[in-house]
Amino acid sequence: MELKRVVVTGLGTINPIGNNIQEYWNSLEQGTSGSDLIKGFDASKFKTQFACELKNYDPKNYFDRKEEKKLDRYAQYALIAAEEAVKDSNLNLETLDLDESGVIWASGIGGIQTFFEEMRGYFAGDGTPRFSPFFIPKMISDIAAGHISMKYGFRGPNYSTVSACASSTNGLIDAFNLIRLGKAKVFISGGSEASVNEAGVGGFNSMQALSTNNAEYQSASRPFDATRDGFVIGEGAAALILEEYEHAKARGAKIYAEMVGGGMTADAYHLTAPHPEGLGARNVMIQALKDANLKPEDIDYVNVHGTSTPLGDIAETKAILAVFGEHAYKLNVSSTKSMHGHLLGAAGAVEAIATIFALCKQTIPPTINLKNLDPEIDSKLNLTPNVAQKREVKAVLSNTFGFGGHNSSVIFKKFVE
Repeated sequence: MELKRVVVTGLGTINPIGNNIQEYWNSLEQGTSGSDLIKGFDASKFKTQFACELKNYDPKNYFDRKEEKKLDRYAQYALIAAEEAVKDSNLNLETLDLDESGVIWASGIGGIQTFFEEMRGYFAGDGTPRFSPFFIPKMISDIAAGHISMKYGFRGPNYSTVSACASSTNGLIDAFNLIRLGKAKVFISGGSEASVNEAGVGGFNSMQALSTNNAEYQSASRPFDATRDGFVIGEGAAALILEEYEHAKARGAKIYAEMVGGGMTADAYHLTAPHPEGLGARNVMIQALKDANLKPEDIDYVNVHGTSTPLGDIAETKAILAVFGEHAYKLNVSSTKSMHGHLLGAAGAVEAIATIFALCKQTIPPTINLKNLDPEIDSKLNLTPNVAQKREVKAVLSNTFGFGGHNSSVIFKKFVE
């Protein structure tokens, strides 16, 4: 069976450094930090008092009051990103075969704000159950996919992927594979997360996963730096329109990139810590390269998971050296989490768009806030410190890894007919 080619024909996002694609790409090029003191709740008693929140977000700019009340923030962000991507793709919904169009949407946590608010209301009472009828439909992590499919009438495969911080990359791989196998023509795929609240920040704080560098909150997300002390939590969404190539060609679609490979592995090692030698990370990149029918030497840029955690950054660079050998020193490597923070289940989609930015603009987004390289990280690696770098980019790889030992990688190439 001959596999179909899959191309990217639409992009959309709302994230801490851009409320749309153009703003996001400008911020990537300029090396903008999205980290600031938390405004969404009183964090004065929390160990971490900063995050990468959306800027100037007002749901009333996107939804009427009745609709807003039915949607958790994570679903709101999903619908906003999906709408931009659909408009950007110029899909004609009147002529599109809706039975061959699907939605695969990811969230690592789902409606945690809804859960928190409903339970807070319950415990403030006398034990009498008073829950909103929208409690469960707002909270569950598949509901964003449902909302998107209903909005556009997409009747093809429709579900959510959950693998912690690897969730939206897994979703992209699923959409990619279903199109390759001829099971659908078009997918809206991506991820969203809205966990910058008391439960999200407090929970990750108790695990000692977050940076507590409140004194330098704007530059606390500093992957590979010797002074890094944890990730900076972010929120938002990103959507990609994946489309079968002949279908896209027939309608004269603009094509950002071709998706050519994906890999998925497990560390089978620890609940939250990566394998110390980056075994799962190494294997997932090898698998993605094999799936794409590419050699390590074909890759020009690796967008790393790079969360700014003491263990993770070292393990991932070890994996890159193991996979790419001497070519690792010719690659550009960067972590865009240094700018937009860690969007958890949405990270893979937001960073997939960053790798597509590199292909389209022939520009590598930087790792900002990198001042003192960790001596345990090979100094010969080009980590794209602090400033974007122009170079020829033909193929890019993006990594995402999640609690539970989940690893996923995707590869995009510059489109050539």
